[in-house]
Amino acid sequence: MRKPIIAGNWKMNNTIAETKQLIADLKPLVKDAKCDVVICTPYTDLATAVAETKGSNIKVGAENVHWAEKGAFTGEISAKMLVELGVEYVIIGHSERRQYFGETDQTVNARVKAALAAGLKVILCIGETLEEREGGKVEEVLVRQTTEAFKDIDKSELENIVIAYEPVWAIGTGKTATSQDANDTIKIVRDTMAKLYCPKCAEEKVRIQYGGSMNPKNASELMAMEQIDGGLIGGASLKAEDFSKVVNY
Repeated sequence: MRKPIIAGNWKMNNTIAETKQLIADLKPLVKDAKCDVVICTPYTDLATAVAETKGSNIKVGAENVHWAEKGAFTGEISAKMLVELGVEYVIIGHSERRQYFGETDQTVNARVKAALAAGLKVILCIGETLEEREGGKVEEVLVRQTTEAFKDIDKSELENIVIAYEPVWAIGTGKTATSQDANDTIKIVRDTMAKLYCPKCAEEKVRIQYGGSMNPKNASELMAMEQIDGGLIGGASLKAEDFSKVVNY
């Protein structure tokens, strides 16, 4: 019912030359993938990534987008600019944006609405910190982040939004939730979407990725779980062989 989606988040890595090489290495390794394949690159690599993936099954995404159409926002990029480049996806609300750059539930919602209005598909990140997890606030945090992110977003847009559950304590730390734990936590998110929209929508239209240190070793176990529809991959997306092993889980 829900087609799996594996997306790579390159973060602040790869020059244009490195982008060309990585995509050249990656294309033959993922050409028969049964899932949707996306690479999200720094702004400076986007035009190159779009050109190099043309004719392949790899889609290109950006790592952030501003909520305004244009204006005095030095250093920012609008959704229209991304669409013009040929970008199809955009990551919004990544924990690093929330942690280091003042992203809030409200700005996440504004960015999501702007991206959708321009025709972009959204990879929406949510997730709790270690402190919140140890304090028993996982459900409270995820329900709040999900509810705020989807405020005033119509049911017709659900197929254009992928949710990425990223436990902040498992990003770049090598720590991973057990597959059962990840599955149970993602069920909280799906149940929240069922309440916000409808049970059928949540079950059939909402794709939810796991984004906490998914790698070639644990991908098949995580992807076997009923609630997990894909992964948002950090470090493992920077090496063609590693990323392809996750894609071909």
